[in-house]
Amino acid sequence: MENNFHMDSAEQPNAPVPTSDSLPLAAESPAATPASVGTAATAISGTSSDAFTPRTDLSALSRHADAIRAELGKVIVGQRDLAELLLTALLADGHVLLEGVPGVAKTLTAKLLARTLSVPFSRLQFTPDLMPSDVLGTSVFRPQKGEFEFRPGPIFASVVLIDEINRAPAKTQSALFEVMEERQITQDGVRYPLPAPFVVLATQNPIEQEGTYRLPEAQLDRFLFKLSVGYPTVEEEIAILQGHHAGFGGTPLEAVKPVVSADELRQLREQVGRQHVEPKLLEYIARLVGQTRAHKGLYLGASPRASLALLNGAKALAALRGRDFITPEDIQYLAPVVLRHRIQLTPEREMEGGTPDDVVKQILQSVDVPR
Repeated sequence: MENNFHMDSAEQPNAPVPTSDSLPLAAESPAATPASVGTAATAISGTSSDAFTPRTDLSALSRHADAIRAELGKVIVGQRDLAELLLTALLADGHVLLEGVPGVAKTLTAKLLARTLSVPFSRLQFTPDLMPSDVLGTSVFRPQKGEFEFRPGPIFASVVLIDEINRAPAKTQSALFEVMEERQITQDGVRYPLPAPFVVLATQNPIEQEGTYRLPEAQLDRFLFKLSVGYPTVEEEIAILQGHHAGFGGTPLEAVKPVVSADELRQLREQVGRQHVEPKLLEYIARLVGQTRAHKGLYLGASPRASLALLNGAKALAALRGRDFITPEDIQYLAPVVLRHRIQLTPEREMEGGTPDDVVKQILQSVDVPR
């Protein structure tokens, strides 16, 4: 079978020049991203310039985050909120599912983020005939040695981009369960750890259903965030057209350089893990997630993994915004992107036109905010 992937490295300057199918179409305006949260999004918007002096020195984290944003800005127009949430997931050591119609730069954004990190990168194009061994690797018999030797697959990289993840059948999807949760694979009874850091960035098209397979709930639960990438504003699309007319703005993908090493990312993640969290905020997270299990409009609520995702994500978001402590607004801002793929509406609620984001908004309004 023909391979459906290619290997690359964030340190190599040979990324392909984008075609018209992968134009850097910017995402929606700040009010429309990351989850159409509405009031929760606006409530947090002012926290990035808090007057508090942090007890932890976050200057290195801010410097690296700004460097990544600057590199992304060389090619991408807009998408500020998307970039912030991708950085949040990166610092929280979580995987991200990017959902959007074709042409809104899901794949391009993921590739550019990988290029800003000095770590190995690989890309897999999921297809209906893809087998688990095409992803994980396989054992090859070596006649000279008279034994089998494991040949690693493309999953053995630090940043793995999976394009059209919902096009592979359940057998291949299940091969990702151990990889995404335990950062290892088990082949012929032998454990093979993956490189650190390890992040999966997956894309899918929510509209086209032909030739696709619904992702299992167990796999969806392993994604830290599900981000909806929408259309750009008129002003952003004009800027895209101007840049493309001028020859992609004179900035090919090779201009995006690695600015963060694996060791630096590890240190930043350790710093994020030490963020201060009040006990009442831990209770707030537990109550929010617990309400998804009792809501009348849902037949599947979120698991404790969602609570951990909210906690880790809020720590990273607070650090990105210059604080060494989290606030209720951090939790509210991230609740939709953490919960929308972990809950399932009842058939009646779906027929009424409800969405998971609507339910999350109701839950946020129903749970008392700690003060």
